[in-house]
Order: sequence, then C-alpha cells, then structure tokens
Amino acid sequence: MSFTRPVAFTTRPTLRGTFGMAASTHWLATATAQAVLERGGNAFDAAVASAFVLHVVEPHLNGPGGDLTAVFSTAVEPGKPVVLMGQGPAPQGATVEHYRAEGLSLVPGTGALAAAVPGAVDAWLLLLRDHGSWELAEVLDFAIRYARDGHPVLARVGATIASVAGLFRDYWPSSAELWMPGGRIPEEGELIGNAAYARTLQRLVQAGAGLGETDGTAAHTREARIDAARREWREGFVARAMVESVQTPHRHSSGADHRGVLALTDLAGFSAGYEAPATLEFRGHTIAKTGPWGQGPALLQTLAILDGFDDAHLDPSTELGAHTILEAMKLALADREAYYGDGDVPLAELLSPEYAVSRRALISETASLEFRPGHLTGHEPYIPALRTEGATEAGTGEPTVSPSGETRGDTCHLDVVDRWGNMVSATPSGGWLQSSPAIAELGFCLGTRLQTTWLEPGTPSTLTPGKRPRTTLTPTLVLRDGAAVSALGSPGGDQQDQWQLLYLLRTIVGGYSPQQAIDAPAFHTTSMPGSFWPRTWEPGGAVVEDRLGGEVIAGLERRGHRITRAGDWALGRLSAVVRDPRTGVLQAAANPRGAQGYAAGR
Repeated sequence: MSFTRPVAFTTRPTLRGTFGMAASTHWLATATAQAVLERGGNAFDAAVASAFVLHVVEPHLNGPGGDLTAVFSTAVEPGKPVVLMGQGPAPQGATVEHYRAEGLSLVPGTGALAAAVPGAVDAWLLLLRDHGSWELAEVLDFAIRYARDGHPVLARVGATIASVAGLFRDYWPSSAELWMPGGRIPEEGELIGNAAYARTLQRLVQAGAGLGETDGTAAHTREARIDAARREWREGFVARAMVESVQTPHRHSSGADHRGVLALTDLAGFSAGYEAPATLEFRGHTIAKTGPWGQGPALLQTLAILDGFDDAHLDPSTELGAHTILEAMKLALADREAYYGDGDVPLAELLSPEYAVSRRALISETASLEFRPGHLTGHEPYIPALRTEGATEAGTGEPTVSPSGETRGDTCHLDVVDRWGNMVSATPSGGWLQSSPAIAELGFCLGTRLQTTWLEPGTPSTLTPGKRPRTTLTPTLVLRDGAAVSALGSPGGDQQDQWQLLYLLRTIVGGYSPQQAIDAPAFHTTSMPGSFWPRTWEPGGAVVEDRLGGEVIAGLERRGHRITRAGDWALGRLSAVVRDPRTGVLQAAANPRGAQGYAAGR
C-alpha cells in the first residue's frame, strides 16, 4: 500500500455493531432513524422518517417542495442496486420561448419559474409503500412532533434567513411571516416550529385513514393508505395550494417579477419511480450511481480514468495524487456538461475502457486551464458559454446565499443499514426556505432545480417540458462480491461526487476506515461550469483545505492550479454506513465539519 498513512486521531470513532446504523447531516435526523430501527422498523422505514425530519430541522437545505435521488439494496436481493428517482420534470409551461419572452437568458436561481415538479415526497412515500413495514402515521410522527412542538434551531438556519431578510420583508411576505415571526430572526438554540407543515403532514395521514369512510370498512391495506396520501399530494389540497401560489407575480433572482408555470396537470402527471443504476467496476468493487440525468456517472468516469494509474497517483494526500485527481475530475465534469441530460446520452461509450484510455492520456504534469470534453461517435459535444464573473465560493455543503436568494451547495444526506442487510443512501434537496415565496397554508416553498437547465437550444440539458433537469444529487452505493457493502454521500452541489471520490479512493485503495476517510483533508475543482445560476467557472480553479499541507499546496500551485484555501475544516459533509456481508458487522461515520452531522448505531 503506497498511500499516506492516515493520522491515528479521528474526530469521532467509526461506529461498529451488528444491529443497525444511521448517519446523516443532522443529529436529530440520525436519532430519528435509529429510533425507528430500535422499534423494529427496517432501513427504509428509518430513512423515510429521517427524511421528513430533515424537512423540519434543515429547511435551508431541503424541503417538501424539492427533490431527491437514492440508491438502495434490499436484504432479499442484496446484489441488486436500485435507484429511487424523485426528480420531477419541467412543467409543460416551462418552455424556452416563454422564459425568453420574460426577458431571461438564464433560468433564475430563485422564484417559481425555477421550480420543477416537486418529486421528493412522492418518492419517499413510494419507497415506504414498497419496501418499508410501518404505517405512514408512525413514520411521520417524528416530523409532525418537531414541526408542531418545535426543535432547537441551527445557527445556520438563522444566518440563512438573515441573508435574505430584506428579500422576505420587501417581496416575499409569506416567507417573512413563516421564518421571521414578529419580524425577528430566530437565534441559535431557540425552539421554532412550523405548524403549517405539521398540519400538512397530518392531512396526508388522514387521507389514508379516511379510506374506509365511504364503505364502512375500518381500513384498507397499508399500501393503499400510503397511495391515498400520494394522491392527496399530487391531486388534492397540496397540489391546489402549490399551483395557486405561483399565479401571483413575485421577485426572482433576475431582479424582475414573474409568475410561475406549474399546473395541476403537471403535478397529477408525475410519479416517482425506480431505475437501474449506472455502474462501474473499480478495484473489485461495483460503484452504483444514478443515470446521466444526474451527475453521478461523472464519478464513474473519473474512477475509470484513475484506474489506469498506479496507487501513488491516487493518494489525495500527496501532490502527485491531488494533481492527478483534479485533472481527472476536470475531464469527467467537462463531459458532464457536454453530454449529460434527460435524453440520449452515450453512457456506454463514456464509461468504456477505451474512452478512459483516451481521456487519461490528456493528463500531464501541469494543470489544464481548458474546458476539454471528449469526442464521441455520432455526438457533437456541447460547449457552454464559459462565464468567469463571480467566483464559486468554498463551503461545507451549507448554502452560500446572496441577498437575491441565489443559493449554492445546499443539500442534505442520510444513510441507513439494518441488521437484515437493507441499505439505502439518499440525497434530498431543493425547496429551500430561500427558494421562492413560502406557501402559507402548506408551510414550505417550491424548489429551483430548473436552474440547472439551459435556455440555449441543442444542449443536452436544454429546458424542455416533461424532461428532468440534470440534478447534482448523487448518492452512492458500493457493492462487493454480489452484496451491498457501503452507502455514502454528501451535500455540496457540484462538489458532491468530488468529495465522495476522495472517500472511495481512501477506503478502497488506501485502506482508511470510514471516519479516517471523512476526516482527511478534502479538495475539489471549480474548473467547470457551475450547475447553478449564474453558471460560472474558474479555469484551473481548485479549492483545498489548509490541512492538505503547505508543501502539497505549493506543489499544486507550481503545477498551475489556481488555489483557494478554504480553511482547515471547511469542505464536505460526508456520511457513510458499511456492512460486511461475511460477518454482519456494521459501521457508520459522519462528518465533523460544521458540528452538525452525526452517526448512531449499535
């Protein structure tokens, strides 16, 4: 093994046990998941309960009006990874012509024009119906209680509200009423609730409980009760309130007022679903990701490029390793921009060994400052307008929010594994409190995922009614010898797969424990067009944690990387769970950065 040895000290232990493990970006969500496991629920019950709690306790990072992707494996079919698809498409009224007529050259970063059809809630309920064991009322009870009775608010929630307080007061009064009651920004640790969202969840439960009222039966099946809640979400009071909310023109990040285009037919016509993952074999492991309607295959492409190097080139803690990894990332992310989208993507060629060889040959001893997508048979790479104004900020996956509500790097993550071997990695996001005006009767707002589409014709991710925007949400499932062995992920927008890549290299190649890999110094490239408004890039840009070391950082600068130092503990919010199928021993680890993520288990 030629990797730099990890330091003996870790910020917290890698948890080990045999009963069940959970890890997430907030300790209350982790505790909720573990509580479900302790009461006999399986990993899917636990994940869904945890996810709805995240709506309440991390409202600046996700919400019910947002989206999610997950990758999971069941104990019944442990070697079959499945993608849970909770990414809604563009509404039928979301045409390039309409947005151009509104005077826009980019889809705004905030406001209802940026809203895709919300997909997260339907996806969670689908997963619960098909793979969970608990009743909907039991699963939602945790979130209902926190929303109704309050929870100690994070300092970052208050900081996010403070950054957009002027927008709320001047243009989004419903958001000011919900998040600044009495005109005051909540303080860290203050108990805050969301009574409107508690009522929304209670009404979803009642939709299922009321099934027997018309025929006098006490109840239908658990599955029918969950489907009744899904219908209420897509066609009932929730759908009607969402559609009504976008009819009033409101301020967008463009600086102008616009109406949204979401319609009842859009909501009724969407259903979450399951898909086969994109996969790649790497050093005896199968890495499973979403298809190219998400950015997940860029991680697979990067691994395919790196797999042709010796181990010394794969060590993120050295100058040689960091340089090689950054250059491989740039090549894969250039292909992401040139080819990925909800359509005909030549993924087999992008992941082929032959293509990886051609891309690997482009990596030299110095940093590239160019945008270099590859050339594929029968496909012309899309080259976006490369905007450099407005540098991409460094951060831990917490949001960077401008006064207009523009947000970068904002997501949650959760991982769960149970004693039977069910395992799930999920990344919910969107519908942040700063996305668009709050819908007062529902207690949440719509998301802004359409900002990842382009208004130019002919791109692989041009705004198109009925098509999914290319999402950055990218959880990971790792399999070995026909069984799932690890679930992991991170918030962070374009950085999610970059930070996960470092974890995979350190654990699979370097032999690090999960917590050692999460604690180790992180970095990422900004040398690609950002997925979020205003879609800028920084040629040769690399953001590094100072703990990477002065000698390594200086070496990267000599090679031509344009370095931004982020601080000692600034990048990534990874969490992970692990299972050894031979022994049944489980592990879990979570990120210390931001003092928010936690793992639990026994």
